[in-house]
Amino acid sequence: MLIAADKFKGSLTAVEVAEHVTAGLRRTVPGLEVSAVPVADGGDGTVAAALAAGFTRHEARVTGPTGVPVTAIFALRGDGTAVVEMAEASGLQHLPGGAFAPLTATTYGTGELLLAALDAGATSIVFGVGGSATTDGGAGMLAALGARFLDADGEPVAPGGGPLRDLATADLSGLDPRLARATIVLASDVDNPLTGPKGAPAVYGPQKGASEEDVATLDAALAHYAEVLERAVGPKAAEHALAPGAGAAGGIGYGALVGLDADFRPGIEVMLDVLGFAPALAKATFVITGEGSLDEQTLHGKAPAGVAAAARAAGLDVVAVCGRLQLSQEALTAAGIRRAYALTDLESDPARCMAEAGPLLERAAAQLARDFLV
Repeated sequence: MLIAADKFKGSLTAVEVAEHVTAGLRRTVPGLEVSAVPVADGGDGTVAAALAAGFTRHEARVTGPTGVPVTAIFALRGDGTAVVEMAEASGLQHLPGGAFAPLTATTYGTGELLLAALDAGATSIVFGVGGSATTDGGAGMLAALGARFLDADGEPVAPGGGPLRDLATADLSGLDPRLARATIVLASDVDNPLTGPKGAPAVYGPQKGASEEDVATLDAALAHYAEVLERAVGPKAAEHALAPGAGAAGGIGYGALVGLDADFRPGIEVMLDVLGFAPALAKATFVITGEGSLDEQTLHGKAPAGVAAAARAAGLDVVAVCGRLQLSQEALTAAGIRRAYALTDLESDPARCMAEAGPLLERAAAQLARDFLV
């Protein structure tokens, strides 16, 4: 049995999910051989999955999204591969008091976190983006890495996406030279462009506290930012603004594509490679995946869909565990998942379901084993 599940957000880490599923399976089939590869798709929990796979934990003190210092972690392997999660530095969880700052939140700390990874010896960086508090197009990140963004008076523009409307000149020549020698992969399940109706401000700005007026301001500011960058670095800046992934995490994807020469790949695809999923899959005869909510988003690049696709290609059965299930059996089957076991089928109260997720998951796994293994 191979357990390759993501976290149950707000209740269980991916490692804990695997532990509880294992315990439940062995209630029904004592001594069952079980292996686990906790997975993530590039969003929050990505570093934790890397640490579970044997990477070494590193900490760095960096600038949070509102300028308040925060402690962020990244993961590093002996071969120079680092996993850096932008939410560790610039995520919503770092907003003081939970107060949104849609126009002024900065990704500066994410740039500092990337510098810390380079200082620690990283030569290949998996850059997971998602869960950001920011919509600054990655300008803060690039500034921390040595870029200069100046207004008409030659002064640095203020932090955040809103002040980019005042940007007059951009200079990327001062970017840390180690970036050019490093391999950087932008890992995301978001394929939005930078601006427009499907761009970062319009689609994700409201989740970060942006009003309709703020969205319009940010969209115009990011479009102007791309125009200034085009004058600085040439046509690729305009091309990247339209590219899939440019709108990821408030446009930090755009900053990574333009300034870091990053390659965009679906997050789950990258992480399955990094976490050693293929060798584990080769030894498996049955696969269990899952995440907190199996819903329409799951089908668009989330971890369970990626795991199921790989397992199905290998000719293996896949079942899923989840907190709540919002997909039809037809949708599950199309995704390569034979059946899903939801905790809400055992406990209808969402609050109790979250609080008792571990024991409930063990009950669900025991039933799964009775259905498929006995």
